[in-house]
Amino acid sequence: MHPHNRRDFLADVGRGMLVGSVGATLAADLGLATVFAGEDEVSLSFGKLEPLVSLMQQTPAEKIVPALVTRLKSDTDLKTLVAAAALANARTFGGEDYVGFHTFMALAPAYAMSQELPSSQAPLPVLKVLHRNTKRIQEQGGRKSEVLKPVKPAAVVGSIGEPLQVATRKGETQLAERIFKKQMQSSRGEAYNHLQYTVQDDINVHRVVLAWRAWETLDFVGQQNAHTLLRQSVRFCCKDDRNSNQRGRVQPIRTLLPKLIDGYKLLGKKLGGKKVDDQWVDRMAGLIFSSSRAKAADAVAAALAEGVDTETIGEAMSLAACRLVLHDPGRPKKWVRPGKPVGSVHGDSVGVHASDAANAWRHIARVSNHRNRVASLIVGAYHTAGQSSRSHKLPYPQAEHLKKVGSTDGTKLLQQVEDAIRHKDQATVCAAIAQYGKLNKSAAPIFKMLLRYATSEDGALHAEKYFRTVREEFKSTRVAFRWEQLVALARVTASESGTTAAGYNQARELLGLS
Repeated sequence: MHPHNRRDFLADVGRGMLVGSVGATLAADLGLATVFAGEDEVSLSFGKLEPLVSLMQQTPAEKIVPALVTRLKSDTDLKTLVAAAALANARTFGGEDYVGFHTFMALAPAYAMSQELPSSQAPLPVLKVLHRNTKRIQEQGGRKSEVLKPVKPAAVVGSIGEPLQVATRKGETQLAERIFKKQMQSSRGEAYNHLQYTVQDDINVHRVVLAWRAWETLDFVGQQNAHTLLRQSVRFCCKDDRNSNQRGRVQPIRTLLPKLIDGYKLLGKKLGGKKVDDQWVDRMAGLIFSSSRAKAADAVAAALAEGVDTETIGEAMSLAACRLVLHDPGRPKKWVRPGKPVGSVHGDSVGVHASDAANAWRHIARVSNHRNRVASLIVGAYHTAGQSSRSHKLPYPQAEHLKKVGSTDGTKLLQQVEDAIRHKDQATVCAAIAQYGKLNKSAAPIFKMLLRYATSEDGALHAEKYFRTVREEFKSTRVAFRWEQLVALARVTASESGTTAAGYNQARELLGLS
């Protein structure tokens, strides 16, 4: 379908120097506001994918799954469907619609889930998200309501990192879009590095997760469509900053981040590979979990200055986010929403949001240049911290929960897990998973079971992303702590159980599944 993938695209990252920083020269000083002609009001087009992209925008939601199953049974593969859905979503919403960008962020995780299923069932998680995608597109008006239009590049000479950040902070979408388009023309990978300055300006979970998922989805749409996906983050950040400006809110991280980078002289230090023990990881995770945001950010900056391995720092940050799930008291009555009852921990709960954000910060740190690797981990710790004020003192499973699970037989424990999920029993499912983890058995049967629910259940827009987050974090977490990630996923799975996703049963029937 496309000759270039994200790995080719990564080769561009790091070419040239990023010079954008807080306290930048105003865009007006460069004359940016006066050098542009008006935009042509024509639609974006995606070549061979265009008919499929348009189909996803124009088809009624109740007819989209049959139409796509027909395509699958002919000559279209799942990856092509995901690519078309990503482009249809981006063109329609431009990163500015809540349900829209959540659906976009679920596409790559749903495809990853499909690769773990038997071939006959593989389309299910993807079709579920594609139904959600088309439904939302139709609700917003389809093609006639498209947000993304072709954009002309700014006439900027030299570095544009600073004016991009300034334009975004002012919420000037048109100006920021043109600046970003210019950088994309110069060096696509370096443009992603420049974009991180804006992403790091605030700790909105969707700001960072959208930036990561857009990058990840380049594997599907190809390098030639990179601008369409990445510009969503520019528009999201502009809208987010306009809202903040209207409320008079300025994020302290904007001044704290450069202060820590300069104070610890992190730009001039080679990032180390210093290994630390389990106790260090546990202490750092505990500090990030329980302390203020500023203190957590300072602790991570100090660890970077000491040469601690960046993956280990990210591991501690992810573990802290996971513990927010395990300590969550559940949704209070005043926060109840449709599909999110009292006591639930799925959807936009503090722990699920924190875990998805930490996962995104870690990924961006891995693919960015030196400065952004440092900054992403510092901001990621700042983002994760400061959220435990409502947390239970003790995590799930608690002693009283463990008493209900006396078996040491793996098969019986798996049966208990299944039963607890079906009865939405968060306490028992956590206890059973924790007990299973002590048996030194493979986690594969647990993931296989939880995958079924992540595929079938609605999950309040988060089932696919969070399953993928835990799948990845389990692999990158040391043995002493990795089962905490799986206990957290099981708890969320029990919480979201009982609400089948729209389009799922229709997809099963059309695929001939019992």
